[in-house]
Amino acid sequence: MTATRIKEVARTHFAKNGYEGASLADIATDVGIKKQSIYTHFKGKDELFLALFDEVLEKELHFVRTYLNKNKDLSIDQLLYGFLIQYQERYEQDDNTKFFLRVAFFPPSHLYDEIVKQGYCHLDTIETMIMPLFDQALHNETISPEVSSDTATVAFSAVLDGMFVELLFGGSARSMKRLESSWFVFWRGIKK
Repeated sequence: MTATRIKEVARTHFAKNGYEGASLADIATDVGIKKQSIYTHFKGKDELFLALFDEVLEKELHFVRTYLNKNKDLSIDQLLYGFLIQYQERYEQDDNTKFFLRVAFFPPSHLYDEIVKQGYCHLDTIETMIMPLFDQALHNETISPEVSSDTATVAFSAVLDGMFVELLFGGSARSMKRLESSWFVFWRGIKK
């Protein structure tokens, strides 16, 4: 139970302050324990951070799976645009998403290789989940036959990345402006 509470509080601290700005002493204080008690559950800050990162990646994939399954009857443009909007809302409301994006774009230097490797695996998994939507859209002649499902998937990922970057640096309003503009050009470029 204490380990779970430590992770919950640590997730908020890492999401808000990053790896370098998060303090085990502050986390312990917010949990209501002494700093030394954290070491009963985790060897140190790195182990706690990486355990959280693994959990957060799984929760983000769960969100993607759930969203795609729940909205599979929408047209591809409604489904994908809705996905982008849902992800923006998640960032504003969910420390998991804030933690994920902060770590993905600003990994601690000493954990860089491990974080980047897991991050690319995560993105590859999302692209694997999205590509069949474009395959189906090609089959249904919803998108241009001049665009392969692979190209459409990678381009969609670029729209998602652009929104993420603006969420991190510019906030929700700027992110929405970037999203609307890039979505408009993206969809016009691939629709039939």
